[in-house]
Amino acid sequence: MPLCELCGQALRTEPEMRRHLQRAHLEREPRCPLCPFAAPGYEELRDHVDSAHPEPGPAVPSHCSSGASGPQLEARVRAPRGPLLGAGPGSGRQLYECPMCDLVCANCQILQEHVDLHLKEQSFSEDINVGELSDLELARQLQKEEDKQQGLEEARREREEFQKLQKQYGVDSSGGYKQQSLKRMEREVARGRMQPSEYHKRKADLMESLAFGVDDGKTKTSGIIEALCRYYHNEIKDVRRVWLSTGVDHFHSSLGDRGWGCGYRNFQMLLSSLLRNDLYNDCLKDITVIPCIPKIQSMIEDAWKEGFDPQGASHFSNRLHGTKAWIGACEIHCLLTSLRLKCQIIDFHKPTGPLGTHPRLFEWVLTYYSSNKEGGTKVVCTPKPPIYMQHQGHSRTIVGIEERKNRTLCLLVFDPGCPSQEMQKLLKQSSDTSLKLFRKFVSSLKDKQYQIVAVEGVLSSEEKVARCHASQIFTAERIP
Repeated sequence: MPLCELCGQALRTEPEMRRHLQRAHLEREPRCPLCPFAAPGYEELRDHVDSAHPEPGPAVPSHCSSGASGPQLEARVRAPRGPLLGAGPGSGRQLYECPMCDLVCANCQILQEHVDLHLKEQSFSEDINVGELSDLELARQLQKEEDKQQGLEEARREREEFQKLQKQYGVDSSGGYKQQSLKRMEREVARGRMQPSEYHKRKADLMESLAFGVDDGKTKTSGIIEALCRYYHNEIKDVRRVWLSTGVDHFHSSLGDRGWGCGYRNFQMLLSSLLRNDLYNDCLKDITVIPCIPKIQSMIEDAWKEGFDPQGASHFSNRLHGTKAWIGACEIHCLLTSLRLKCQIIDFHKPTGPLGTHPRLFEWVLTYYSSNKEGGTKVVCTPKPPIYMQHQGHSRTIVGIEERKNRTLCLLVFDPGCPSQEMQKLLKQSSDTSLKLFRKFVSSLKDKQYQIVAVEGVLSSEEKVARCHASQIFTAERIP
């Protein structure tokens, strides 16, 4: 319960305390702080102080330092609460302490002005608090609107990215290998880079190739593994030992699949090696030649129809033929398994070496190719097929691995992005022959993730069915 510190009266609430102060202690005639003179108002009191007390104190200004009208406060000393007697320039007088702070005033009028200031400050503080709450609510509303706009913007970007990916990965309706081939040949004619007669001849070859589902062989280079074997026998200065896969034909991208066909071209490379190996004759008895890209797309669709990899099929809406859809390690694994080829997919899902490198991938490839029975042979031509290697946005074919004299490893890869003219340089075996196109050191492979598909043998019919069932939830061996 509030207690008046001027008279000791107990009040129930703060508003009653304010009314009590106003009526009991402040509504009186203003009195001179230096003598008992009582004035009817502030102007008369100021005139009295100026005329009756010029020497003891300075003239009283019309406004106190705080901005309130009335006589200037004479005393600003801290003292015990309650009415006090103090010595003044004239006679003894009663002093009053503010009930809201420790300020001591000479009379009630000065105290009244001072208390009014407290009340004004309190009202101003309440207004500030209300303003702060309003500002807080406004800030929340603004943040809510900003979050909403940001969400809409993110949704718009996601739609644009999805449409961009659809176009990039060929899952839109812009046509596939045939349409792209014809459009690019027409563009070459328009630019004067191809004669109309050449255009009609190549168009006829294209239609024949597509009709029979056979690759036209125009991007193929054969004999490179054999050339590599000869090269290492003659130029092996920095290499301690090298392991090579069985023979592989190199296929590079053409006008019809440039920008999206690397996965299909790497499958052609792998298949060209498998067709050379009698171990896989039974599995590949229905495949006597390398299929063209549209045919490979149909083969993957057939695997989906058998029940392989339903999640992957759903991703492509069960359709590849007639599109420019990119394929990866999962589709290659699915197709090989449907042909009864025993293979596994290894996922190097994060770097295993410094600076984002993947030394574990190199070690795995070395284990795959080496049998530890080579003796002192420096060039080992293994019966192993090449390895399909996928990373973000591109795929290549691993055809061998070097162990350098300093014990570091180096992969040998065929890249479908490399044109035939460059690949054929190795066949000439000139003095300036370089393996720069083929070599990939540990420091060269620094993508975040790599996946490889390796063929290991043949599946029985029962094993094929089991693997088809297992592909309902596609899994891969993860390293590490």
